[in-house]
Amino acid sequence: MFKKLFGNKTKSKETTVLAPLSGNILPISEVPDPVFAQKMMGDGFAIEPSEGQVVSPVAGEVVQLFHTKHAVGLKTEAGTEVLIHIGLETVAMEGEGFEAHVAQGDKVSVGTPLITFDLALIQEKAKSIITPIVITNSDASESFEILAQGTVQKGETACAKVTMK
Repeated sequence: MFKKLFGNKTKSKETTVLAPLSGNILPISEVPDPVFAQKMMGDGFAIEPSEGQVVSPVAGEVVQLFHTKHAVGLKTEAGTEVLIHIGLETVAMEGEGFEAHVAQGDKVSVGTPLITFDLALIQEKAKSIITPIVITNSDASESFEILAQGTVQKGETACAKVTMK
């Protein structure tokens, strides 16, 4: 209640989300899965990866690391929640080909290695290698803007800007 009355001046409400993977950026609407494409989990973008390493696209905390290591959830100081879901239907791989380098509760900086994965194995066993990056609490955001197009570099290319309410 006090935050609404007096504002929250202690931290920035803006988060720049850098590329968590190197590859080609795509609109979330082009992800071949309706849960992501129709923004049921939130707004975002996707990357078709060119290599098998995910780094943190934001500074924050690891709030969820799936036991199958195919997805990781991060939360920034501004309150932005970022989900990185490696490939589509990769949960069925039950962790095969994935290696986590962080644990739930870890603090991370931009560029901190999060997960490495076998790109060829995912191409073989999963529906797609396209990796959605979703702002899972985008309903609590004031704005979401895509900043990049084409080829992006992990930990370097600014892909999106999120402003929380």
